[in-house]
Amino acid sequence: MMDIFAERRQRLAQIAKAQGLGAIALVPGANFSYVSGLHFHLMERPTLLFVSADNHLVAIIPELEREKWSQAFPKAQTFYWQDSDGYQDAFAAAAEALAGQQIGVEGMRMRVFEGDTLRRHFQQGAIVDAEPQLIDLRLSKSAAEIASLQRAIDISETALAETIAQVKAGMRERDILNILKARMLAGGADGFAFDPIVLAGGNAANPHGVPGDAVLQPGDALLIDYGASFEGYNADITRTFFCQHVSAEHAAIYHTVLAANEKGRAIANPDLTAHDLDVAVTAVLAASPFASLIVHKTGHGLGLDIHEAPQIMKGNPKRLIPGTVFTIEPGLYRPGDIGVRIEDNVVTDAGGARSLTSFPRELTIVGNE
Repeated sequence: MMDIFAERRQRLAQIAKAQGLGAIALVPGANFSYVSGLHFHLMERPTLLFVSADNHLVAIIPELEREKWSQAFPKAQTFYWQDSDGYQDAFAAAAEALAGQQIGVEGMRMRVFEGDTLRRHFQQGAIVDAEPQLIDLRLSKSAAEIASLQRAIDISETALAETIAQVKAGMRERDILNILKARMLAGGADGFAFDPIVLAGGNAANPHGVPGDAVLQPGDALLIDYGASFEGYNADITRTFFCQHVSAEHAAIYHTVLAANEKGRAIANPDLTAHDLDVAVTAVLAASPFASLIVHKTGHGLGLDIHEAPQIMKGNPKRLIPGTVFTIEPGLYRPGDIGVRIEDNVVTDAGGARSLTSFPRELTIVGNE
């Protein structure tokens, strides 16, 4: 019986063949791990895996990784290289093994020095960007992948509930951040999907702000964007709360964002495109008195990478086929005053779509004694 990684390599080979490529080259990262089951660091030592259109494996591997690689792929055509000798000969040998073939690369991940070295050893024009084709490799998640995502989300949501129960006016952003991280780890997280964002008051108007010593004051918005990682899969959730009380205008901003979020979750389905979903969600924000506070698209794909295909944005014709996992995260931001974002993780299926996140979305006051 073919294992899951062999099946994934076969699909990658089929993508290469369909695009007329001799092989696709992967560097350490989500795609490399997805088809091999191995995790390598993307560092100064170039490490490449070529999967040919006929599903033959060629690899360039640093000598210090020989045992790890050879145990998993003893039959792969592998060219090892020593730090003391450099990697040029390994690239030359790989180019000879793949002579005359056009090689697709990960245009959004492969670094300049790796691309330049490939071009130095392969014939002119042989190295092309295959990023648009690689989107299809991980677009539809399996039941096992969705289960890992769900576990990451469950851990995250439990941690948020435990954190919010401790929030009080006068706490610093970093104090709340430290509680949240500790609760995720205690709940079984392997790590964090990214450095959590905890922002109070006007700081919340910076969508990707960095938590610091700002103190949560009564009336402030408290924006928390975070996620646990579990078995390589990542949650990405945002909720916005208010400390002790909320003004009428801030409540109106919040309810506008909530309406946009609800619209997205209600209409998402496998026949919709990423463009259509973004246009519908953004239209709710744009029709409000707060249209000038829109600063970003509706969402992004989610899985082994925090941001992966499909991007839920205007102009993206990608259909949300069954098994596609993505975020719906409308937001409104007024510099120096407030930021509100409500982010859910959604998966499409034959019946439409369902939210993997379930943390309450109604306007919530925290920090009361």
